[in-house]
Amino acid sequence: MPWALGAASAALSDGPPIGVDVSYPQCGEPLPAGQAFALVGVNGGTATTTNPCLQTQLDWAAGSIGGTVHDDIQLYVNTGNPGSGSPFWPVSGDNRYGTCDGSNSRPCAYQYGWDRALEDATIRGISYPEQYMWWLDVEIANSWDYSDGGGVRNAAVLEGMTEYFTAIGSRGVGLYSTAYQWGYIVGDGVGATSSLNGLSNWRPTGSTLEGAQANCGLEPLTPGGIIELTQFTTDFDYNWSCI
Repeated sequence: MPWALGAASAALSDGPPIGVDVSYPQCGEPLPAGQAFALVGVNGGTATTTNPCLQTQLDWAAGSIGGTVHDDIQLYVNTGNPGSGSPFWPVSGDNRYGTCDGSNSRPCAYQYGWDRALEDATIRGISYPEQYMWWLDVEIANSWDYSDGGGVRNAAVLEGMTEYFTAIGSRGVGLYSTAYQWGYIVGDGVGATSSLNGLSNWRPTGSTLEGAQANCGLEPLTPGGIIELTQFTTDFDYNWSCI
């Protein structure tokens, strides 16, 4: 018989090891118990905001029971590329793509990503950010650059974030997206030497455990990547380990 989820506080420990992810939409709600691992959203829906329930949800995540190869607590962050019209857009900074001068350029896009990751790690209340796995949430719901060459600049934002989290010695960096959204946002903007190549994937799949299990066989978003987690949604967002 297929394993089925019941109410939000269903005894997750009675079934296979399942993770749960939560963020600001679950503020004030009762959260499941017995999850094998937890993924907590750091932001409040956009890359420049903070989840108002972050500490409460981290405390909940600390009750994860383990039993998988994954860290009991992992983090995910919103991403986006609002372009040079944003008040958060950088006007300076030297990086792998050159010098940012405030324009809608690849160096500034990279710098924007680096700056957002730095804020996520330093001003949002995360203690010891290097001790976590960080997932980059890449969805069309946030602002992206769809102008000519936008895919390359969007990729540069994600590279800036990836390379910041790597520079602090974090447990790792991964990508959360669907193939459609990734293609629409990044397209062919990921080059052969990009730091996005080889990253683990966390993939949303649908509403059933069986579908999540089957989607462990999806093609990774970038060359050399692996599908590490798949997500399925019923009363909460649940996550299946593919490794």
